[in-house]
Amino acid sequence: MPKKFFRKWLPSHQSVRENRLVRLFGPLLGHHNLWHLHRRSVAGGVAVGLFTGLIPGPFQMLGAALLAILFRVNLPVAVFTTLYTNPLTFVPLYILAYRIGALLLGEQGAMPNIVEDFKTESWSDWLPAFIEWLAGLGKPLLVGVPTLGLILAAIGYFTVRGVWRLYTVRAWRRRHGSRGKG
Repeated sequence: MPKKFFRKWLPSHQSVRENRLVRLFGPLLGHHNLWHLHRRSVAGGVAVGLFTGLIPGPFQMLGAALLAILFRVNLPVAVFTTLYTNPLTFVPLYILAYRIGALLLGEQGAMPNIVEDFKTESWSDWLPAFIEWLAGLGKPLLVGVPTLGLILAAIGYFTVRGVWRLYTVRAWRRRHGSRGKG
């Protein structure tokens, strides 16, 4: 996988370390895997970001940072990857999580009309309405969200590892082929 691609979008190790808020966590952020762009670290960062991206509210990035530090995977990649969830993707992902949870729990019957049940009068009522909507979905959602997170994390991890490997093999073959013609 081209490191240039990631370096273009991610802050440098030095600029992150110089941030006054980050300096408070100095020793925790010293491990080299948190910053280096190599196959295992980036794949782990993507997996952590995909898993924590399903956390409701503003805790996705905090969760990604904490898990990246715990598992020693690329921290900026983990935090950046959480951005796949947004107001447009969150509800469809939670519907999918609900269906996965219902399937795992063996719950039969019609799925509640969860799209119509989620209504608000104004933007200021959005968060309380969203929490009430989530609470009404119960066990299938509680089982489905972490399960979907694990599925997405596994897919992301192995996809990054595979694509990185493919890119590396092709680059090696190109270099090897150009040396032989000289």
